[in-house]
Amino acid sequence: MIRYAEKKDAHEIAPLILVILKDMELPFVARYGDEQTLAVLEAGIVTEDYRYSYRRALVAEIDGQVAGVAFGYSDKAEAQIDKPLKQILTTLGLDPEEKLFTDPETLPGEWYLDTISVSPAFRGHGVGTQLLEALPQIAQRDGEEVIGLSVDRQNPGAKRLYTRMGYETVADTVISGHDYEHMQRKL
Repeated sequence: MIRYAEKKDAHEIAPLILVILKDMELPFVARYGDEQTLAVLEAGIVTEDYRYSYRRALVAEIDGQVAGVAFGYSDKAEAQIDKPLKQILTTLGLDPEEKLFTDPETLPGEWYLDTISVSPAFRGHGVGTQLLEALPQIAQRDGEEVIGLSVDRQNPGAKRLYTRMGYETVADTVISGHDYEHMQRKL
């Protein structure tokens, strides 16, 4: 079942996000480690407006467990989505000037798939495809008719999935020092 995320999902969702952040080799994760990063992510999930707020996510649930998650936001929100991080870091006793992300990721006029991650226990069961198929409901809820995403050039399997789902490469980008293809799909 695909549904909107809820605050109660934070403990199951945070490790799925961490997988992506580690793949991206974000300096924040290297500096603070898994445990502190998970604490930041869980606090962010239960906020209303952070990049990883439950309000920006869909989850795939199987047998009462979060099998996968997809987070995203409208390009119009990108300038604001990381502002709540300052308070989260302060509350956790970390440097409030620290950043998880420093590079812009969206293109104008799109709803951006920031993160999609499937629990290892549910990989190979179509969970990622189900989440991708459900994205139009959240993009349209947010007033967008185009979905964008970035795929790491080192992940050809993901690119094949996105291409099969109707996404086309529209630009090359660099995020946290890694080369990505920016892909879009019109709804």
